[in-house]
Amino acid sequence: MVQLVGSLRKELADSLSSCKVLVVGAGGIGCELLKNLVLTGFKNIEVIDLDTIDVSNLNRQFLFQKKHVGKSKAQVAKESALQFCPSANITAYHDSIMNPDYNVEFFRKFMLVMNALDNRAARNHVNRMCLAADIPLIESGTAGYLGQVTVIKKGMTECYECQPKPSQKTFPGCTIRNTPSEPIHCIVWAKYLFNQLFGEEDADQEVSPDTADPEAAWNPEETAARATASEKDGDIKRISTKEWARSTGYDPVKLFNKLFKDDIMYLLTMDKLWKKRKAPTPLDWQHLENSVCPQEETPGSGLKDQQVLGVWGYCQLFQHSVETLRSQLQEKGDGAELVWDKDDPPAMDFVTASANLRMHIFSMNMKSRFDVKSMAGNIIPAIATTNAVIAGLIVLEGLKILSGELESCRMIFLNKCPNLRKKLLVPCILDPPSANCYVCASKPEVTVKLNVHKTMVLSLQDRILKERFGMVAPDVQIEDGKGTILISSEEGETEANNSKFLADFGIRNGSRLQADDFLQDYTLLINVLHTEELERDVEFEVVGEAPDKAPPPQSNQEEANSITNGNKDSAQPSTSSKAPAEDNDIMIIESDEEEGLSNRSSATVSSGTKRKHSDAEAGETSTKRPRTEKASAAAAPTDNDDDDIIALD
Repeated sequence: MVQLVGSLRKELADSLSSCKVLVVGAGGIGCELLKNLVLTGFKNIEVIDLDTIDVSNLNRQFLFQKKHVGKSKAQVAKESALQFCPSANITAYHDSIMNPDYNVEFFRKFMLVMNALDNRAARNHVNRMCLAADIPLIESGTAGYLGQVTVIKKGMTECYECQPKPSQKTFPGCTIRNTPSEPIHCIVWAKYLFNQLFGEEDADQEVSPDTADPEAAWNPEETAARATASEKDGDIKRISTKEWARSTGYDPVKLFNKLFKDDIMYLLTMDKLWKKRKAPTPLDWQHLENSVCPQEETPGSGLKDQQVLGVWGYCQLFQHSVETLRSQLQEKGDGAELVWDKDDPPAMDFVTASANLRMHIFSMNMKSRFDVKSMAGNIIPAIATTNAVIAGLIVLEGLKILSGELESCRMIFLNKCPNLRKKLLVPCILDPPSANCYVCASKPEVTVKLNVHKTMVLSLQDRILKERFGMVAPDVQIEDGKGTILISSEEGETEANNSKFLADFGIRNGSRLQADDFLQDYTLLINVLHTEELERDVEFEVVGEAPDKAPPPQSNQEEANSITNGNKDSAQPSTSSKAPAEDNDIMIIESDEEEGLSNRSSATVSSGTKRKHSDAEAGETSTKRPRTEKASAAAAPTDNDDDDIIALD
């Protein structure tokens, strides 16, 4: 007779109490996961998170309370979880998992690692550390009502980077508020600004400079001081943007100078942000008004919505839209709020003008009203219930691993509406490692197309190795028979090379570079393909299979364009291009009813393109390859779980 401890077999219960697990992230998913772990019987848990608690977290991260605002997420999550199970041994780290202190040896002390992260860079890093340490990793993510969980094991399953990733659809608050680098960052900021001024104020949608940006002030003592100050205040004191705007009578010029001059000048004082970025340029209304050119006021040719105005043109549009929205508020009476609607002309004018002015400040090409409207898309909210379901699935997959049943692990998707077989949770068999993966292949190798006469060593280090290939501290050696060191992770050793071009070191078409990241225990061989025919503003291209070669969505364009923002459980920028399609027939299970498909949960297509399931709590997307034989056959319900679904959006 099987002996049970609670609902678990005694052997498994004993294993839970003795094994050591690592939880990376203590946010939306992490809070639910930590609670689940201690209630399931896990006794030895370590949790790490760099973030501090913000008031906007309190609607879904239930281990935190108002009194905890400003404190370390990891530390407070530990204290709250211990109230569920005081006998548990929980260690909390208020730190970045990418800190070199958390090396391969650190990971090897765990039997299992569980990710509850909010950005791609950290996910890539943990993926590589678990591969190097040969430790099972459970990856997860959510996007509104959608979610997914998958298991990664070296040599047995695909790793996190095996499949292409599309362009990022979510961004952290500090990117929106401090360091926008893409037009979509500015558009999201402008939508938040509309709500702060005219709509329902949301602490998740703050637009003022983020003084808590960890990149701006990497000092744990300052974080502790802020937490102490918050405790002494005894309450959360915030300056209401709307109240300030009302006090000015919604004066467009005062609003303009505050948002596009004073706030930008304040950002410039956070000088650490601009060491490797181009600093923003403040705008002054009076100066622009005095220096406006007559021809700038002349409308261009073509459709009005597709014209890109000049800076002063957007200043005037900002002024006019603010005056119109102010009148609408006054007509509604005291305490009234407006709701942003992309089909409301004054609201759309306001977002178009505000976004373009911010683009100009941060040296981006401005966009037409048509482009801004199409990019605004949907902002998916973080749903507490989705986080809870996904956290439960993580623990269930963990129990399989600890029971020695790795072969029974699945990638599981949480759908927004039932599929053809009336299922919300849909399992897929885990695929084996990709032979083309530049991370988990036996000898990772890529080909990079660039102009050796224009690409600097610093660009190779920051844009290609760190940003594109996810390395933390790369060392690069030229395979020229001499072992020439191009880049060293030791500070000061090769800084003199940074401003030189690759050609200055004899690198030409066909040259090979060996890049090593000793922290990640990772080596990548790079074949250089010289070209002078790259598109404008494109520094390099990765040839063949690579994460930014993501296939475009096949249907539901509105869903594909959706943006998840406004919470700290969102993530990092990337670029994308097309990838070759695979010769597979797949079945698509629709998860979004926004396009008039309210009573249809699936559609069958024959296509060579994989579908993606986005995880906005993670800000990422995972790809699942088809497992069905033919789409037409898959449409008929059977008892085989493999026929339920291939992948979701």
